[in-house]
Amino acid sequence: MPARLLTGMLLSDHLQFMRLASIDSLLTRALAVEIEPEDVQPLIAIADPVPPPETSGPVSEEVLAYGRREEDRLLGDGKDEERQQAYLPFKRQRGINGVVVGSSLADSAAAAGVPAPAMIDALEALALAVDLDNALRDGDKFYVRYEQTFTADGAPLDVGRVMWMELRTAKGTVSIHRFHMRDNSERFWMASGQAASPPSVRLPLDTISISSGFGLRADPFDQPPVLFAGKPQAVGGPLRDRPALPPGLPTGGALGSSRVNVATPLGASLGLSAHAGAKPAVPILVPSVRGVGRSLFMHEGVDLVAPAGTPVHAAADGVVIGAAPNGRYGNWIRIDHGGSLNTVYGHLAGFAPGLQPGKIVSKGDLIGFVGSTGRSTGAHLHFELLTDGKPVNPITHPDLKRAQLRGPDLEKFRKQVNQSLAERDREAKAIVSVAD
Repeated sequence: MPARLLTGMLLSDHLQFMRLASIDSLLTRALAVEIEPEDVQPLIAIADPVPPPETSGPVSEEVLAYGRREEDRLLGDGKDEERQQAYLPFKRQRGINGVVVGSSLADSAAAAGVPAPAMIDALEALALAVDLDNALRDGDKFYVRYEQTFTADGAPLDVGRVMWMELRTAKGTVSIHRFHMRDNSERFWMASGQAASPPSVRLPLDTISISSGFGLRADPFDQPPVLFAGKPQAVGGPLRDRPALPPGLPTGGALGSSRVNVATPLGASLGLSAHAGAKPAVPILVPSVRGVGRSLFMHEGVDLVAPAGTPVHAAADGVVIGAAPNGRYGNWIRIDHGGSLNTVYGHLAGFAPGLQPGKIVSKGDLIGFVGSTGRSTGAHLHFELLTDGKPVNPITHPDLKRAQLRGPDLEKFRKQVNQSLAERDREAKAIVSVAD
């Protein structure tokens, strides 16, 4: 007997046995609950509505097909992976050329077909190099290449993200590129390899004017007064009108208090005493000039000149660990930024409402106001940056500068930029050839 015929007969007998066993089970349950056997027939029809084909002769193709279907249902057909791949999402990239209209890059990109949400982080990155509110003009050109994920049916699964973008204006060309680094971080970088994101630490004033840098300097109280328009001025810079401070501001000290409240070596020689028992800083003596002795002191921060009442902002995210009058610092704030980094703010007119030790602040939050409390000769902010408790120069510290790719990362990034530009050029040539 052929093997195929024998297989078909065995399968038919097996299915018939399963059907009889099912009927026998239903009859047993029916008798147990005192139901007449003839009432079970409708249940049999419901339990097995499509009986398998039957034959008394050679096994027909219909019976064999039924067996194959049952086998595939029970054991699988070996195509599960292909079937799963057909339902997986896929990514698609698209490059779009556009022209700025209405001096709005965001609106122009959306009108050209770029999903508006995909442009948010790209516009933030580009804004570090271009004044998007004032520098753009109608007719400026741009190119955006973005990526978006779709279902197998073509429905979008996300808002998309910009992979790279180029803006061409009358003043020049600026581009940003998304780059995945070896440490698995990913962000936008300028074509030069400089980060298209702000530094992790900022200076605490919006407008920066440095009156005294980091390092050794002469004691300002031992110096002749600075002249401005022919008149003596405070060492911190020319006097300016004081902006009105918020009512009820907690100052921790009087804004108009005496400016000379800590004895200098010169003052001590005249019999003055240190303020609040504080010890005068130890001077570093240098050779005299024309018979006059000079002394240098280590200035552990930078002095930023600004009118009294100017808002002072947190340099980075962190936790306030001090906010109180503090000797020569006057009204003083110290913030712990995690790791080994701390910042210090001195001579404040007062603190922001609600500021106290333990308060969590974010980069740019208002923490106080410029003043001249403590050992100060004029309205300014004394700003310190501490690493592992030691003062470092805030102006040259890496955390106050935008990151720069170097070494293998820079080499890989340059290759990516060149590939992106070449791909954009190929797209442009293809469009021209189709148009011709």
